[in-house]
Amino acid sequence: MESSRRESGRRVVVTGLGAVSAAGRGVAPFREALRSGRTAIGPFDRFNNAAQRTHVAGQVPPQPQWPASPGRRVRWSRLSNSDRFALFSACEAAAQAGLSRPLDNRNAGVFFGSSTGGLIETERYFEQLVREPGSRPSRTLLASNLLCTPAETVARHLGVHGPVETVSSACASGGLAIEQALRAVRDSDVDIAFAGGADCLSLTTYSGFNSLRAVDERPCRPFRADRAGISLGEGGAVLILEALEHAQARGAHPLAEILRAASTCDANHMTAPQSEGHWAAVAVERAIADAGLEPDAIGFINTHGTGTPLNDAAECAGMRRVFGARLGRLPIEATKGVVGHLLGAAGAVAAVSAVLGLLDREVHPTPGGGAIDPALDVDLVLGGLRAMPGVRAALSVSMGFGGANAAIVLGRWEES
Repeated sequence: MESSRRESGRRVVVTGLGAVSAAGRGVAPFREALRSGRTAIGPFDRFNNAAQRTHVAGQVPPQPQWPASPGRRVRWSRLSNSDRFALFSACEAAAQAGLSRPLDNRNAGVFFGSSTGGLIETERYFEQLVREPGSRPSRTLLASNLLCTPAETVARHLGVHGPVETVSSACASGGLAIEQALRAVRDSDVDIAFAGGADCLSLTTYSGFNSLRAVDERPCRPFRADRAGISLGEGGAVLILEALEHAQARGAHPLAEILRAASTCDANHMTAPQSEGHWAAVAVERAIADAGLEPDAIGFINTHGTGTPLNDAAECAGMRRVFGARLGRLPIEATKGVVGHLLGAAGAVAAVSAVLGLLDREVHPTPGGGAIDPALDVDLVLGGLRAMPGVRAALSVSMGFGGANAAIVLGRWEES
């Protein structure tokens, strides 16, 4: 029986996807990387990493030229890397959704997650000041200093005049932004929402995670017995969320449905997750219940899956509270093993991966060698794609520093 929450508000569908990652620009190379079972994490040159413990990351391949954008002129050279990732992903998603550019629409909104924004450009500004006293670095380097600039860039270039909101809650930011977008569309605040996130590698972030000894010297190996830490990545991802009746009225084709989302906080520690995963489990339970489903309806999980010993163990403990012994038979995937940890964009790229899994009715393999940690007792898909012909619903989980947890329940779109 569906809950009363499930019956309230409008149905929300996904009508467009966009992505930039270490696999390349666009959803197509991202999808290919997921299906291949190979990692895109490797050596990088975004900045000098010689003094760091690890020397690998999921860097977006160099772009000799960014595409021309229909509508309002885009001066890509004046944008930060994070802003470029955000705008490219939004343009790709808008094109798939059949949205004109610029929209000039007050009934559309932008809901983004970001953890660092234009931090690497800010680093370069102050590096020049220190290296060359009295110099005058280009102020363009500081134009994207604020965390809100990826969202603002999307709104400005695509003509979005509704609410523009940025969530910065560490690694859960992208998932929380999707939850905010879902509520806005469901409650008729907007008809269309650009939901996603964008972040770029920066020396401050890279050094910080190295200082915490939370990194792996090799590409990360989520849920493996010998896992040693995360691999940082960069990029952006956008999902177009739209009221079902609005999408149908303009002839758009839904790719999936966002059934519900929920969030909680461990209120436990700044960097360590609550060891039993209790509050992550509460977020998942609320999202599933609000979707009018039982846990058995979930066909696969796109996990947070960072590859750190504590986070993977806490996540599995939390999911076992929800799914019980079935967790050992419930297929899971860890997208961070393919493109790295995109921080504020991680939840968004995970949601794109989950939508692709529902569309293709398959679960992508997680790269990396080594045996699955027997203490975790999970069905991590390895080696190759696993067909899921009967899959109807999927779960995407994000867990961030400070104890933020986000859970999104997605449904496969079936024409009635």
